[in-house]
Amino acid sequence: MVQRISVHARTAAPADAVYALLRDGASWPTWSPLGSFELVSKGEDEPEGLGAIRLFTTNGVRSYEKIVALEPGRRFGYALEHGLPLRDYVAYVDLLPRDGGTDIHWHSTFTPKIPGTGWFYRWFLGSFIKRVAAGLARATA
Repeated sequence: MVQRISVHARTAAPADAVYALLRDGASWPTWSPLGSFELVSKGEDEPEGLGAIRLFTTNGVRSYEKIVALEPGRRFGYALEHGLPLRDYVAYVDLLPRDGGTDIHWHSTFTPKIPGTGWFYRWFLGSFIKRVAAGLARATA
């Protein structure tokens, strides 16, 4: 069964500033609970362009993520290549300018590889993404 996660955050910063941090994988460990970043393979037109593979390692867990959506100031998307027992994991961070700031909507879908574990990964990743989105909002405030 497909699982869904939806997290909202808000920052006083403009959407372009938020988008700039999302595009810069090396910045993620400074504003999120992620431990380290490595660019595994470059994207089509630029290092962190479409198709780039980024590796984030946190507490020994290695998550390989492919950049799948880049809409400047509006949307950033990535798909899990491997690292967690999930299938078809894809996440989008939508940015909506509002009242001089930006609403951040971080949402994802996935199917667990192990039946019966969907609730756990929805809870675990939902809690983790809340921390990531809150860190992004604080870093751009």
